[in-house]
Amino acid sequence: MSDKRKMAINANSELYNVERWGNGYFAVNEKGHLCVLPEKREDGPTIDILEVIEEIRSQDIPFPTVIRFHDILRSQVRLLNQTFREAMEESGYKGRFVGVYPIKVNQTREVVEEIIEAGEPFDYGLEAGSKSELLAALSLNENRNSLTVLNGYKDEEYIRLAFLGRKIERKIVIVVENFSEFAIIIRLAEEMNVVPLIGIRAKLSVQGAGRWAGSSGDRAKFGLTCSEILNGITLLKRHGLADSLKLLHFHVGSQIPDIRILKEAVSEAGRIYADLVLSGLNIEYFDVGGGLGVDYDGSRSSSNSSRNYTLQEYAADIVAVLQQICDQANIHHPHIVSESGRYVTAHHSCVITNVVDIIHQTTNSFNTEKTSGEHILVSNMRESARDLTMENYQEIYNDVQQSKLDCIQAFKLGVISLEERAKIETLYWKIIGQIRDIMKRADFVPKELQQIDELRASQYLCNFSVFQSAADTWAIHQLLPIMPVNRLDERPTERCSIADITCDSDGKIDRFIAKNGYAQSLLLHALRKGEEYYIGLFLTGAYQDVMGDMHNLFGRLNEVHIYCDDDDPSDFYIEEVIKGASAQHVLSTMQYSPEIMARTIKRKIDRQVHRGKIQPREGVKLIDFYESCLEGYTYLKF
Repeated sequence: MSDKRKMAINANSELYNVERWGNGYFAVNEKGHLCVLPEKREDGPTIDILEVIEEIRSQDIPFPTVIRFHDILRSQVRLLNQTFREAMEESGYKGRFVGVYPIKVNQTREVVEEIIEAGEPFDYGLEAGSKSELLAALSLNENRNSLTVLNGYKDEEYIRLAFLGRKIERKIVIVVENFSEFAIIIRLAEEMNVVPLIGIRAKLSVQGAGRWAGSSGDRAKFGLTCSEILNGITLLKRHGLADSLKLLHFHVGSQIPDIRILKEAVSEAGRIYADLVLSGLNIEYFDVGGGLGVDYDGSRSSSNSSRNYTLQEYAADIVAVLQQICDQANIHHPHIVSESGRYVTAHHSCVITNVVDIIHQTTNSFNTEKTSGEHILVSNMRESARDLTMENYQEIYNDVQQSKLDCIQAFKLGVISLEERAKIETLYWKIIGQIRDIMKRADFVPKELQQIDELRASQYLCNFSVFQSAADTWAIHQLLPIMPVNRLDERPTERCSIADITCDSDGKIDRFIAKNGYAQSLLLHALRKGEEYYIGLFLTGAYQDVMGDMHNLFGRLNEVHIYCDDDDPSDFYIEEVIKGASAQHVLSTMQYSPEIMARTIKRKIDRQVHRGKIQPREGVKLIDFYESCLEGYTYLKF
């Protein structure tokens, strides 16, 4: 490999921050392609994502497509469990780690099954927060040594389902979120002759941080106050169920960015646990809830899209704080439970989409030659272009910004014509480009002018829906790693944002990972005629996979499941392809009847045939075309 090419690969790897957000699973190979390292080893198996794309195309699977790397999923389950075990062994902690995966993070059956299978040696269980999730957990989690933790508000049917699980010898723990649930549990346990396993969720005073801080603190939606906990225990004792209280749970928010928040929460909950055990209760499990963050932007900071700690620090701090409290109180070390679904699933899934067009921001194709009688606004803009120098570029920038605003106002009032406005806009973007060139040679650039690149940024139109595949980027401004999967041995030159194919103006991504926070545009490569250009949205395995809506009736994407195979020349094979939503499926979901729709169109076309306005042969083709569109993929075909 030439030094120039190697330098370009290293520069692009740094530009897109691959090493940091990739967590050892992603890297750029010598071909300039993004690749997956399922074992986090450069000398281990390597899956070239462009080769995966080429195999997908060879099987006539259209894009956009979700690609799941199941080996990453398995690896994350092992890492989580092994890291906690190592932290416990190192400190002499006497309890075990018995984690659970929250189904809500990604309910896809293949994902849940993979996690259960990978977690079998560690007795890794499930967490359910609704009746539907509990129904799934009862059928999937057959490990009698693992927990199934039930969170969320509950009705009588929910608790009956939980007791069904107890009757088939599953460790189903009902976590009481609301005081009224004690009475239902006590009554149904007696009625169904079941010995329940009960947990209580403590409402801590510790306030979380980040986007989900509202799920903790005194105003939290879930949890029992100290007085409710004590009153609930009194109620359980009165009915002979004190020994059924086995778990103490707390939760201080999803995606905890700052480790100090977690340490404070463990300390407060640990004191509650110690007092309850000292009062004679045999609580076996200490559930720290979810919140283990994912470093989406690779900054390793306390920003909302990052975390300022490692997995090792997370596990070690939980173990150390809880162990110290227990040793001081001279009580047993409880088994530690975590519900770290985001950490387990985020890295394994990505969305690959093709760029289908480019929307240029600048206007540079209109004739701006001087004409007699032109308006002074046009003349002023032309003079600004002529007078621009290294010495006055900031002054000119200020002038043309004002001239552009004056132009829009004048056009609204009918003072200038459409042609004159087009000239002014063309000259404006020409001047902005010239100022940008001057800035490259300047020793100092005023802060105000540093946004010129953002002003000139184009939009790459990509074949996907933000609302379906990256809902959090729109809803809560979550940063996701976004980058091309090939041509990473070339310097990208096009600054742009991402636009999707929906008809909604919010269907765009204009917040991207940057060295100092975020940027409103991203550097990508210039498009080549006749050559596909693929962009990946990464770390979409948590929530993004399952939160998408039916906006514009696009529906779910095609899915391709990839497994590592060291004996295969490509180091991978496609294990399964799950077809995305067809038009008739999404229409049926929204209460349309594709059958009636097809009959209606056939009847209307037949009527035109009878009137002689459509030839019979053409009529048959039109009917077949409409029906094939109903059966086809909802996304665009290029």
